[in-house]
Amino acid sequence: MYAPIFKVCSQAAGVVALLGSKPTRLYLFAEAPDKPPRPYATWQTYGGAPENFLAHRPDIDSFSLQVDAFAETAAQARAVAAAIRDAIELRATITRWGGEEKDEPTGLYRISFDVDWWVNR
Repeated sequence: MYAPIFKVCSQAAGVVALLGSKPTRLYLFAEAPDKPPRPYATWQTYGGAPENFLAHRPDIDSFSLQVDAFAETAAQARAVAAAIRDAIELRATITRWGGEEKDEPTGLYRISFDVDWWVNR
């Protein structure tokens, strides 16, 4: 019932090389623990809809996600964003590059992008 971003990313060698394993530092609901090891990324669903039909129940759902990569350096944040992009883009569509900034609350470099993901029921 949700986009399988964590499952896909936690099995991708490029993401695991940067965000580790057991656990992979890709946090749901955009809620990372207090001062997690760096780099890390967050994701959250901000929209979506079933593909509705008149004759039968939907057989697929769409989900819109925001992904944010956080790191001590801009280069590292870009590397995390690229690794996640590479892991998911054969299964989902990146719909927006949100920009790069120095995140005020964390003091870390942050790169944001949006993803649309269709999930069969």
